[in-house]
Amino acid sequence: MFSVAMADTFHDYNGLASTAPRPVRKKFAKPPVKVACLPCRASRTRCGGQMPCANCVSKDRECSYLPSKRGGPRKKKEKSSLSPEREARQDDVPYNAVPSPPEFGEAPGMFTQIDELSLPGAGLRHLDFQSEIPSMFQSFFTGDGSQSHMQVPLISPPLNSPSPQPFVRTYGSELEILNAYYDFIHNYFPILPPRASPPCRDRPLNCPVPCSTTSEPMMMYRPRSPLSLALSAILALIPHPSDLEPSSTASVLQRRTYAHTFAQLANSTIEAECDLDLSSTDPGQALSAARPFVGRERFHSQAPVEYESLLALLVLSVYEYSQRGNLLKMRYRAGQALAIALDKSLHAQMENDEFSEARRRAWWMTYYCVIQGSIVSTTMPAIVINDPQFTTPYPSFSSDTEGWAILIQAQQVLVSATQFIGDLNKCLSSQSGMYYMFERMQQLDSWTHSVIAQAELLPLMPQTSDFGDHNESITAQSIRAISRIKLSSAQIKTHRFRAFSDIPLFIKRHCDLTAANPNTAPTPINTKPAGIHNVTCSCSNLTSFERASSTEYMTPSDSSTSSDIHTDVQPYAPQYSQYPFASGFPYSTQQSAKICLQAALVISRMFHSLPVPQPLSDPQQQQGRPLPRTMPSFACCLMQSSYAMFMIYYKARVAKQLAPDSPGNERGGDSTGHLIDELRQGLERIIAAVSNYSLAFEALDGMRDEIEGAYKTAFPLASV
Repeated sequence: MFSVAMADTFHDYNGLASTAPRPVRKKFAKPPVKVACLPCRASRTRCGGQMPCANCVSKDRECSYLPSKRGGPRKKKEKSSLSPEREARQDDVPYNAVPSPPEFGEAPGMFTQIDELSLPGAGLRHLDFQSEIPSMFQSFFTGDGSQSHMQVPLISPPLNSPSPQPFVRTYGSELEILNAYYDFIHNYFPILPPRASPPCRDRPLNCPVPCSTTSEPMMMYRPRSPLSLALSAILALIPHPSDLEPSSTASVLQRRTYAHTFAQLANSTIEAECDLDLSSTDPGQALSAARPFVGRERFHSQAPVEYESLLALLVLSVYEYSQRGNLLKMRYRAGQALAIALDKSLHAQMENDEFSEARRRAWWMTYYCVIQGSIVSTTMPAIVINDPQFTTPYPSFSSDTEGWAILIQAQQVLVSATQFIGDLNKCLSSQSGMYYMFERMQQLDSWTHSVIAQAELLPLMPQTSDFGDHNESITAQSIRAISRIKLSSAQIKTHRFRAFSDIPLFIKRHCDLTAANPNTAPTPINTKPAGIHNVTCSCSNLTSFERASSTEYMTPSDSSTSSDIHTDVQPYAPQYSQYPFASGFPYSTQQSAKICLQAALVISRMFHSLPVPQPLSDPQQQQGRPLPRTMPSFACCLMQSSYAMFMIYYKARVAKQLAPDSPGNERGGDSTGHLIDELRQGLERIIAAVSNYSLAFEALDGMRDEIEGAYKTAFPLASV
């Protein structure tokens, strides 16, 4: 009855619709959009919901959206807020063939948390995309590793809630911006020659900014050079000394707004200075005409003005990575700088004059940034890393003549290790070419150790009272520490598969290998923990690996067994049939795990040793507030370090739990406990370092949150 009545009603309605005149549509008959843009919300204008909306297009203003928590239907409890890629990986976690050891029932979930740290661009927040992006588009951002943390938790402050006015770090002259560059940026990113004048007091403009997101930010002074504009984008992210609540939503939003405005102005200035005057009027003669003349005063007295656009692009490349979380734009800005550098033949400059140091730093920092974009995105470099055409000598530090050479070599080693991972994954998938990978692993490890030996040779520090030499010596020490971080990260990338290939979950998730045969009888294993040397888990026995019939897997070590593990203790998991070429690796799992452990701890110590900005400040400015380090383009090394330490912690926990409770093993138990404590301290240093960076750079918030989350899972009673 109900269905017939509904059908009749529907029939009658169709008949009326075909004969009755169509009613006039009311002005607001169309329901409002769920989220209106900020300018329309501020002006109480009806918004179309597009990006950009029609109102903003007609009024030629910036259209931006901010999530609103008011109104809307009640949200159902979601099962997961992860991206499709992460959900797919999480679905693979329950590995029923691997019973968990005592007190380690949450091992699969914990491994999921740890495994996220090893992904390209892990933890980076992406500020260029709002959290309302439909999930159907998320795969586009996660596919190249450029987006692994979609949520941007920026919440509007409650209405009528009094809060101090935010301050943004801006400066009133080119000279003050240059001085701030040496205070906050130069020690980590020396794109300019040493100071040409004594340091001055750091005096950012002490004016509160209005809390408005609907208009262009008010600037007391607009920098003239694209380089000073790009530097201002970085400096604006550093909390102002007069800001009473620098972590408040209003302050963070204003710093973000000012920084992005400076970055956009820098880009537009670069485009304007690269334009040919005849391009719009006579394109046929444009290429044959003289290059446009830039009549601006030099930003640095020893750096030619025509290099400022190139240097600005290098700064913007780091800005896109560390603040916006945009790996694509990071590589794009570095590629633009490379095009300018090659056009100016900076790669083959042999002259010695007053600008030679500026040319050398401009070229090798361009080289550094291009390679860095390849490392963080795991893509092929845009250049040949050892191209014989690159003949420009390295820059120099008066206190460390080898510092620049070591930095460039460390960058070359790290990008080679990154390529090694990709090639190894392909060989594992195809089960071919492993003998070649074994040789590459040995060569890469030998190369890394050679550069590490150079980096650990401390230079002779000349005693000098000159301000320029003193500041450059701090920069030289910082560059050495960054080089050690990169070399240690290369070690982890080279050894991490071999180091953790004895963990069942690692094999399941990284190698697509078959699960264990449930009919296979358990095989005894060694469970005597003695530090990292014997930290292992139940699946480290590789003696029963089946030999492949193909001679491609045969290596000189095939005649020897890969393990001589024996014990009377019953294991907690069955034996695993893994790849047939495991014994061909030139390193055992214990050797590779030890290398990864040492490298991870070195990274944590080197980040801790990096200098913290110490500008000369006015007495009335607030003292004691921590200042962030800047230019963390190598923050991916933090993730590599934490990943290795969590994986070794997993192995150590299993070994400790499986160790027999007998007096003879007290020494081994103490050794494993000491190892776990050392890992905890190393992770705390890593968290402190990334927390310091995140004081300024929003994209690194995700890194901090992911490492802290895994840390609290591993050490629930510890406090960071």
